[in-house]
Amino acid sequence: MSGEQIIKKAVFPVAGFGTRFLPATKAMPKELIPIVNKPLIQYAAEEAIAAGIDTLIFVTGRNKRSIEDHFDANKELEIALHSGGKRDQADMVRNILPKGVECIFVRQPDQLGLGHAVLCAERAVGNNAFAVLLADDFLTDYFPGVTADLVKAYGSSGKSQLSVMEVDGPEISKYGVVVPGSNSAGIVGLVEKPTIDNAPSNLASIGRYVLTPDIFDLLRKLGPDSGGEIQLADAINLQANLGAVDTVRLKGKRFDCGSVTGFINATNFEFKKMKLS
Repeated sequence: MSGEQIIKKAVFPVAGFGTRFLPATKAMPKELIPIVNKPLIQYAAEEAIAAGIDTLIFVTGRNKRSIEDHFDANKELEIALHSGGKRDQADMVRNILPKGVECIFVRQPDQLGLGHAVLCAERAVGNNAFAVLLADDFLTDYFPGVTADLVKAYGSSGKSQLSVMEVDGPEISKYGVVVPGSNSAGIVGLVEKPTIDNAPSNLASIGRYVLTPDIFDLLRKLGPDSGGEIQLADAINLQANLGAVDTVRLKGKRFDCGSVTGFINATNFEFKKMKLS
């Protein structure tokens, strides 16, 4: 593979209920809760765009229409801001996404796991390699970002790519953990949430991926697990068994904004950055 830009589509699974943030998420998607003044999902979208991606595919669920509204034009608001002399704010609203970037919204009718959410995007993705970004994993302090690193690595090898970070101690049991291969980047397996005693390494997979399109057939063949869900980690494990998965070490900082504590820590970190800039 050459290093030219070859990943043009990114999938954002955003159909979850966000129950850890109730009652705030009763009517508002968790992905629109702001880190200081910008919602989580916009940070993820900007990271994808910085990697050269121009098609953003959002896999949504019920009561997620406001995500579509966020990325859509709001002429009435722009006019009101201009009329009030707030030109900078009007420009900010108009330029949520740069020109040439397209948004596609796909409905996940039932929440049947991350693998199922990715399957819902198959027609929009087509027979192309694509990125997957989980907005709960808030990545900061590094530009152009981990997605750009994954895209570059895919351009060199043509293999699926996982972003990984080192996790020591019992926290490793909260992650998918890679089984290292014989070279520095390649892996031969992915074990979902092992106990610390059974963890094959201290390298945890986080919510950024570049996946080859054969992942769709693997997800279909797997079918639902005992809990009725289709797991993306199981399909990636099958790819890894075939030597078709590499990893890229995370640069910058990561906050787990799927938890209230992680969200507060991310907000404090970004607020301090703003005060220092």
